[in-house]
Amino acid sequence: MSAELHGALALAGAADREAAARLGELTTAAVSGWVSIPPAWRPSPGAGPAEVGRWWAGLTPAERRWLIGHEPARVGRLDGVPVTARDQANRLLLAGRREELAARRRRLLAPLPPGPAELARVARLAQVEAALHGLDALGRRLAAPQAPRAYLLGLDPAGDGRVVMALGNPDRAGAVLTYVPGMTADLADAPGELGRAARVLDRCAALGPGEETAAVLWLDYDAPDFLPEAARSRQAEDAGPALHRFQEGLRASHEGPPARQTVLGHSYGSVVVGMTARDHGLSADALVFVGSPGVGVEHAGELRMLPGQVWASTAPDDVIRLARPPEELARRAVLAATPLGPAAAALGGHELWFGRDPSDPGFGGRRFPSGRYGHTGYWEPGNPALDGMAQIVLGR
Repeated sequence: MSAELHGALALAGAADREAAARLGELTTAAVSGWVSIPPAWRPSPGAGPAEVGRWWAGLTPAERRWLIGHEPARVGRLDGVPVTARDQANRLLLAGRREELAARRRRLLAPLPPGPAELARVARLAQVEAALHGLDALGRRLAAPQAPRAYLLGLDPAGDGRVVMALGNPDRAGAVLTYVPGMTADLADAPGELGRAARVLDRCAALGPGEETAAVLWLDYDAPDFLPEAARSRQAEDAGPALHRFQEGLRASHEGPPARQTVLGHSYGSVVVGMTARDHGLSADALVFVGSPGVGVEHAGELRMLPGQVWASTAPDDVIRLARPPEELARRAVLAATPLGPAAAALGGHELWFGRDPSDPGFGGRRFPSGRYGHTGYWEPGNPALDGMAQIVLGR
């Protein structure tokens, strides 16, 4: 118990020092009379996160203050800039982002004559109000004093809305989880998705007391809203460059020895993670797929990861097991009318909609167990999958 208490006190002390440093950085100019000055140059739009990190490290405190105060939109989304600076910049933008959503809501409040246009307006108004509710919930979490501290690393209310938020400081943690949610995830759902990341973080704290961990909700892509969209890979492929850069940015801005980085994809989010690893590579020490309809490859070796660092779990009652290609569904339909039907259903199949089932032994990954909690229950208390995810994040 004394070791656990010592570890908890050490983490609390580090958080207090960081909070004091952040407050000092924001208030030094006002207290001491220092001025902020614009930097002489900025990295090109195509600069990689490592180059961005070197540029930021070479700036003076006055130049950094100027950039955060005058160009928060640039700083807030620049992979390779330290998490604390991105958070400061995005918090400056938060009220304006909310006003964008509120303005959309005001425009939608004007009723239209009865008909399809009015039905569409009502549906869109409900979506915007839900997004506002979600954004307000995120704002309350950002303002909350409880540990772990929340960091806002990206926010865009356009369309369905996008957000990147961390619990705990990824630049300082020894283990970092990036969680990519799946179909229908948007700004309205973000508080619930952040709660899933928080549950993994809680289990990490219980299983590894004294080990500093952080979890990031990465919802910086246009997740499919309907099944016809989710049956295509376009949105996953479009997300690849941004997820690749984000992970590279975590490496570039991390303090001290490299963290153990784990990227976890749920449902369509696993397609995003798999195709990003396949097409661009992912700066990660482990990949985790839960409730996956396939990840775009036939074997774990195609994901550019070290052997033994690709993990998967699919609950026995997860409906994603039915996400099979048309030819497989047709074969099963034919077999269902024969005496072989029950046996074929029991044997299942290897192929899912986006390739071989990553939880199948032939995929070449490693499996961890899940209870019978359906497609969205991997984070339920008592589900062994939750401890499995936490153990992978911790490198156990």
